[in-house]
Amino acid sequence: MKRNVTNKLMLNESLKKIRSSICNKTVAIDILVEIIGSFLIAISLYNFAAQAEFPMTGFSGIALILNRLFSLPIGITTIVLNIPVALICYRLLGRGFFLRSFRCMIISSLMIDYVGPLLPMYEGDRLLAAICTGVLGGLGYAMIYMRNSSTGGSDFIIMSVKALHPHISLGKIAFLSDVGIILIGGILFRDMDGIIYGMIINYLFAIAVDKVMYGINSGKVALIVTPHGDLITETIEQSCQRGSTILNAAGGYKKEDKQVVMCACNNKQMYQLEQAVKHVDPDCFIIILESNEVLGEGFVIR
Repeated sequence: MKRNVTNKLMLNESLKKIRSSICNKTVAIDILVEIIGSFLIAISLYNFAAQAEFPMTGFSGIALILNRLFSLPIGITTIVLNIPVALICYRLLGRGFFLRSFRCMIISSLMIDYVGPLLPMYEGDRLLAAICTGVLGGLGYAMIYMRNSSTGGSDFIIMSVKALHPHISLGKIAFLSDVGIILIGGILFRDMDGIIYGMIINYLFAIAVDKVMYGINSGKVALIVTPHGDLITETIEQSCQRGSTILNAAGGYKKEDKQVVMCACNNKQMYQLEQAVKHVDPDCFIIILESNEVLGEGFVIR
């Protein structure tokens, strides 16, 4: 009896150590990703957007406006603007997200105010500066979003809307929320070209966020209508090493028994699959669909 109790205690202690190790590893990865993402954001804001005097999006855009008017530091101003919004959104987003976002907010602000000035400023074409701002900023924010964190400010608002309406993509929410700030910045400084550039940046930002967050695991799905389901699944496994699922179906006109083979794979494998299936069953009916994200065995598991 005592031995069983001792074994259980040892097992519980081992499980605690494993959980602690996994937690520490996750936190380390989160911080590393936040540093890299914040570095990209700092470059986009300080070295491209600020120099080209673009009306930017989010609280960073408001901080850039105040920087141009009163020479206030962008990073510190962003933190000050974040405080009331963070308190309002605290309950909806939860303590964990709030603490991660606060940490990331500090990291990104330090990157903007202290790392950005160490790098050369881009003084070339404004259109190229707008493209670099949108793409680099989008990549940086997407990396942070993927770790279930944010840089605060309008990100709190974006994540709150996402929590209330999870079917809407983050890129679309960010685009709609930031249009007003771009218009205010352009009108305030009477820079109509700046408004156009700001919209370009906002659009590129939304695309970059959605592509990174939802496009990495994207692929295609094939639906193959055939009377030879077993042969098709075997062919798929041999040609592109992918599993498949057989669905029983019936023809809508003659009511003949059919089988629908469903298989998800990447773009390159889909071409191999199509050629192999057509070779073994030339009369099969193939439907190929785009899939925004595929999770599970053989794909990314979150």
